Amino acid sequence: MEKKKNEKEATGTRLNKYIADAGYCSRRKADELIFAGRVTINGELMIEPGYRVQSGDAVSVEMTRLKETRKCYILLNKTRDAISTVSDERGRKTVMDLIKGATRERVYPVGRLDRNTTGILLLTNDGALANHLSHPSGEVRKVYKARLDKPLAYLDLKKIRKGIMLEDGFAKVDDADYDKNGDESMVVLTLHIGWNRIVRRIFESLGYKVKMLDRVSYGGLTLHGVPQGDWRMLSHDEVEKLYGRK
Repeated sequence: MEKKKNEKEATGTRLNKYIADAGYCSRRKADELIFAGRVTINGELMIEPGYRVQSGDAVSVEMTRLKETRKCYILLNKTRDAISTVSDERGRKTVMDLIKGATRERVYPVGRLDRNTTGILLLTNDGALANHLSHPSGEVRKVYKARLDKPLAYLDLKKIRKGIMLEDGFAKVDDADYDKNGDESMVVLTLHIGWNRIVRRIFESLGYKVKMLDRVSYGGLTLHGVPQGDWRMLSHDEVEKLYGRK
């Protein structure tokens, strides 16, 4: 019984997040409402923000029944000028502008792409999947195409394949090669690590400047059929694949 209880507590969505995801208010405001005794679950008062809401639970805030959040998974082909955040205090374009009208659910980007980096970016309201993909243990495979300011010397390509020591550790790639078009200033990198600006820093450490960077694959998903600035919903099978269940 104790094991089943622990498993149940580990699933579901934290109450404050559930309220925020439903679009009722921010998570901080949800905490205030919970502590003020304004929230009930299945008709019972609940004052624990960390309570895990289970599927089928009836959650009401200030006598208003909240609709259960539908899980949403969006694959976006990010443009160069969009910021990978939900909002920007300086009013700049974000990835949310690119998926405007895609869903009524409150989704957010999984990880980040630099403003000047294009390519595949996932947005979802599935916190469990986001954590799985973001955690190092998930070992999510990412493929990038980088155009450099000059041809990459073969000696430097071999150095990248062996790994590069950066200020925050040893950066090991899974594969590195010239693009198939024969242009030695265009390089394809495959890696699992997700350090900040990792691809750009690898090349900068060897004296190269990245002029264009495009993420063409993430967790086995590609941008096939999705033009830059456009998006599509993930299929059930694709979500299962990201979870590592297929």
